[in-house]
Amino acid sequence: MTDTIESVPFWMMIVGFLLMLGPLVTLHELGHYLVGRWFGVKADVFSVGFGKEVAGWTDKRGTRWRISALPLGGYVQFAGDMSPASQPSEEYLALPPEEREKCFQARKLYQKALIVAAGPVTNLLIAVAIFAAFAMAYGKPTIPPVIGAFAEDAAALAAGMEEGDRIIAVDGKEIADFRDIRNMVIAFPEKTIEITYERDGDVETIPVTINSVEMVDRFGNESRLGMIGIAPQGGEFVTVGPIEATVFAVDESWNALKMMVTGIGQIIMGERSVKELGGPITMAKYSGEQLSLGWPEFVSFVAFISLNLAFINLLPIPVLDGGHLAFYAAEAIRRKPASARSQEWAFRTGLALVLALMLFVTLVDIAKLTFWGS
Repeated sequence: MTDTIESVPFWMMIVGFLLMLGPLVTLHELGHYLVGRWFGVKADVFSVGFGKEVAGWTDKRGTRWRISALPLGGYVQFAGDMSPASQPSEEYLALPPEEREKCFQARKLYQKALIVAAGPVTNLLIAVAIFAAFAMAYGKPTIPPVIGAFAEDAAALAAGMEEGDRIIAVDGKEIADFRDIRNMVIAFPEKTIEITYERDGDVETIPVTINSVEMVDRFGNESRLGMIGIAPQGGEFVTVGPIEATVFAVDESWNALKMMVTGIGQIIMGERSVKELGGPITMAKYSGEQLSLGWPEFVSFVAFISLNLAFINLLPIPVLDGGHLAFYAAEAIRRKPASARSQEWAFRTGLALVLALMLFVTLVDIAKLTFWGS
């Protein structure tokens, strides 16, 4: 816990937010657009942001590229794709056959699924690329799972562990690196785990109850973490090539996604406070804070937000990419699409759910502002 709380200027939060969200949204939509073009689909509009157009131009293919007033997302509107449920519009049905071939609805089912999936997949690839680039630039962290020191009131020490013990498994899962222990502990405060360790050639397994630790960072952000109070004996950064860096990056991304799923599940089950959710205000605050720390910290933060966007967009909620993919999967199984009416109602419900969630996290953001005295 830090003794002095720092703050960043408001302008840096705005700049950080735009530098973080703008490129991620643009690249997400560019994924949809490029795969659509690959399959010969014409895009009518490519918009970064929602609402009224602030600036834009039309390219030689007839696509209107625009920047819109509300910078909280974006979209690609393909030809013939005029409704939220991607149902054929009247304009599409009235087109001659040669024009219909350029429309989204004329594509085969797998092609439509690939176009929709391209956005979140792009976000996943961005995160992997950033983690891989860091590994190649700074080296891959390699930390043997050997205890070098204990924190005060360490749960591992209270359970009978000693310096020099090598942890070889947690809950039966093999441990190859000290960071593996962190991934299995940090999101699970108050959980009891089984730690298998080696000492002087002997192997033992003991139960350890993870401590719940309230942490406050230098900017005053609070979080509840799980810790067993151990530090490694040593470690190093090892130079790696592109392949090993990519493997490392995929593993880092997978662990981060698992953390997200765990955290959301704990909030739903009441094991964590809803205050740990964050909306646009929290994102802007964190963006400014990470930008103030330097470009490496900010770019790393962008990678985690990119993973977050991919995860959210793949949720099977109508209106989101995952909702479209769920309908395509059902169509592939049933051998026919759901009725237009059922899709329309599903997407209206999904839109209401998404808007309600956005309103809720924004209210949580407002409640966390300091002028409320919280």
